[in-house]
Amino acid sequence: MAKHDVLLLNANYEPLNVCNIRRAVGLLLMGKAEVVTESGRSLNTSGGELLVPSIVRMRYQVRRPIPQLRLSRHSILARDNYTCQYCGSTKDLTIDHVIPRWVGGPGTWENLVTCCRKCNLKKGDKTPQQAGMKLRKVPKRPHYVPYLSLPKYLRALEREDWSEFLPQFSEFRQIGQTVS
Repeated sequence: MAKHDVLLLNANYEPLNVCNIRRAVGLLLMGKAEVVTESGRSLNTSGGELLVPSIVRMRYQVRRPIPQLRLSRHSILARDNYTCQYCGSTKDLTIDHVIPRWVGGPGTWENLVTCCRKCNLKKGDKTPQQAGMKLRKVPKRPHYVPYLSLPKYLRALEREDWSEFLPQFSEFRQIGQTVS
């Protein structure tokens, strides 16, 4: 997460999104949001100097449907901390079906893992047992992360000033400290 990103909270302090400075300042100028925390940096504008917000809160409650955590390549990579689940490599990553598709392996949270190309070639169209490989951890669907996508949530955990406004899930505690 870039240092110039801004955490956008709903009126009840629930995280809504991560936006850029331009969007946050626009919401502030229109009177739709208020500053919760400033970043300590300033921005020169035609009207003078403006303190850059780190966290802004909507002045009214934004009603939106409860989002579902989407199964996507980015979500699988984020869930697995951008690490091959067979050898631990963080380079040249792809997605692997633990139980191959040709055997009926589904495209689900429980059957997809992050895998480096080397391990993917070694495993081929076999199960990990047939290929003599072992998963580092059993893949599973992450807990629901309100309003933020999983990759955004994990990057947001790096921001110390945002941590008190983000829901805490024990399965991501150590991951959020190492994601870059």
